[in-house]
Order: sequence, then structure tokens, then C-alpha cells
Amino acid sequence: MVTAAVILDPSRPILGLNDSKKLTEARREKLYDEICEKALSWCIARAEVEEIDQLNILHATMLAMQRAVEGLHITPKLAMIDGNRCPKLSMRAEAVIQGDGLVPAIAAASILAKVSRDREMAAFELVYPGYGIGGHKGYPTPVHLEALARLGPTPIHRRSFAPVRLAYEARENLILS
Repeated sequence: MVTAAVILDPSRPILGLNDSKKLTEARREKLYDEICEKALSWCIARAEVEEIDQLNILHATMLAMQRAVEGLHITPKLAMIDGNRCPKLSMRAEAVIQGDGLVPAIAAASILAKVSRDREMAAFELVYPGYGIGGHKGYPTPVHLEALARLGPTPIHRRSFAPVRLAYEARENLILS
């Protein structure tokens, strides 16, 4: 789970900020560099696979968001959070549903998080060949699910995700047979 927090500089506008899912990969990459260069402060944070399995995806997401906001070298007066709930923070926070399409700073954070995660998945393609992770970015596409069934789960797969849990169970049943 990768999240980010961004404080934009009003004197250095960034054109084209939008929900990361609505931008092309090439546009996200260009905006990533511009955000890192022009933002007053930014932080990319994560929750690890073990934390997701232990806490659940919602609580791990809140933890990663908390880490991103706390990692800023400037403390915001207000943290605007994409979604319908906020993590526990030391400052006032406001949830903004579909905020990545409405609030430029949230859009910038969504771009940093998505590009970082996609780059991480491309690197995992080299470590775990055969899964197509670089292409599907870890999302449960038919190609990914087929590879999971054929090759079994890796350490980067969340055991709490049903298809992964089933793959582990299938492997264990083969070993016990």
C-alpha cells in the first residue's frame, strides 16, 4: 500500500493535475518529476504486506496515510484526505470524496503514490519473473490470477487477499498429499 502527501506551492502552479487514474502513464511520469521539483513538501509512505495482512487493507491504508502526512517536513494546518474517512493525525483533517479529481494537492499525492507503486511493481517483475507484475502492476487481472495459480504466491502477495490465500492453501494441500 503506497500513499503520499503533498503541500503545493501556490507561487509555482502545476498544470494538468488530476486523478492519477485519469492520466496516461507518460503524463503521470512527467507530473511526478514536476511535483517533486515544485512542491513545498512531499512524502511517499507505505504499509507493508505484513501490516496489511495483520491490520486489514483499510487500517493499513490509514496507517500509510498517517505516515505520509507525518513525513512532511512542513506541518500542514489542514490535511485534506482522499476518501470518506481520515487517519488519526495531529492536525485537523478533512475527508474529500473523490478528492483526487477535486483538490490539486490530493491529485498530486495520488500521482506520486501511483507512479511510486508502478515503479516498484516494475522492479518486482525482475525479482519474480513469470507473473507479469510489470504489466498488470499487481492488480488481480486474469493473467495475474493464472500466474498465481501456476507459480504460487510470492512474499509480496497479501495472504489476506482471497486468491492468494487460496493459492497458499492449494500449495499446502499438494505438499500434504
